[in-house]
Amino acid sequence: MIHFVGAGSGAVDLITVRGANLLKEADVIIYAGSLVNPDLLNYAKDSCEIYDSAKMTLDEVLDVMFEAEKENKMTVRLHTGDSSIYGAIREQMDRLDEVEIDYDVCPGVSSFCGAAASLKAEYTLPDVSQSVIITRMAGRTPVPEKESIASFAEHGATMVIFLSTGLLKDLSKELVKGRYTEDTPAAIVYKATWPDEKIMHCTVGTLYETAKENNVTKTALIIVGDVLDSEYSLSRLYADDFSTEFRQAKK
Repeated sequence: MIHFVGAGSGAVDLITVRGANLLKEADVIIYAGSLVNPDLLNYAKDSCEIYDSAKMTLDEVLDVMFEAEKENKMTVRLHTGDSSIYGAIREQMDRLDEVEIDYDVCPGVSSFCGAAASLKAEYTLPDVSQSVIITRMAGRTPVPEKESIASFAEHGATMVIFLSTGLLKDLSKELVKGRYTEDTPAAIVYKATWPDEKIMHCTVGTLYETAKENNVTKTALIIVGDVLDSEYSLSRLYADDFSTEFRQAKK
């Protein structure tokens, strides 16, 4: 059995209880060493075989899984955050389907959730933004043309931008082609929820300078939108003149 497990956003205690239990039971762990907190490996039993996928190709990762299955061993494939976001798990699952190896997925706390917690921010505020766009800049790995930063920026919604810390000059230019301005609030969250987390508040126009001043070149999320600094309306759900199936409005 192969278990794809989301490691959480960084802090060891932000892995799910299910994920921690799977790590304790695993005979083999393949973890994303460039991104996953290595302290999570302390959950592993002494006899567990551990592989760092940062140094492996897709075929090498799969070969470890196939060999473990032959030996009736349980494998945990430990991905950063939640594996459904930039986790590259579909290509692994398709190969497992081809050879009829069973697997399941244990969700994790994504770094975009960890970043919001660190910022003490709510991504969806009434009359400000009711949508969150999770995306990335095109770099060595392209993105579909219809999903350009500029096209998403037209919505003016909250944006959480992954894998783009080395492209901040271009990112700012693309953002202002949409509905944002250089003064739109932004934040850079380096290693959200890790012990060495760093939070930098800035604007769309000062993203590059802020990262440079703080020596941040990777492993950071960019958050953009008025939810970071704006007036907003109170939730109607809790308004005293609003009825729900659980509570009658007060006259």
